[in-house]
Amino acid sequence: MIVTFCGHGEITYSEEIRKILYNTVEELINQGADEFLLGGYGSFDLLAAKTVKILKEKYPHIKSILIIPYINRDFDADIYDCSEYPPIENVPKRFAILKRNEWMARKADVVVAYVQYDWGGAVKTLEYAIRKKKRIINIAPQAAI
Repeated sequence: MIVTFCGHGEITYSEEIRKILYNTVEELINQGADEFLLGGYGSFDLLAAKTVKILKEKYPHIKSILIIPYINRDFDADIYDCSEYPPIENVPKRFAILKRNEWMARKADVVVAYVQYDWGGAVKTLEYAIRKKKRIINIAPQAAI
């Protein structure tokens, strides 16, 4: 099972959110999730990557993949197992993140979201995933969707 994440670039971190995300990801691993596609931008993406890294100690078979929107992007090899560039090379640079997010949503079986507001890139990605009939788990309090 493939899981991806989408969330606002800025979130108010709390221990409660960290625990909810940890428990959600662990439950998905117990349901068969073994590949995690991560965006690498913003607070929620970083929290998701760190959560997968921590769980990898307990479940070494899982894989953490940074999906990069720009071909020359460096990544922190300590957080991710590897990086992958989706087939978006002909997309104008200003649309690269949006198209990368759509690609991740299409490839994933489950989208774990932290979408609290009805504006911005995170909600566009979540709406796209809903249109693609993906399983959505939105862990945000007062979720917009």
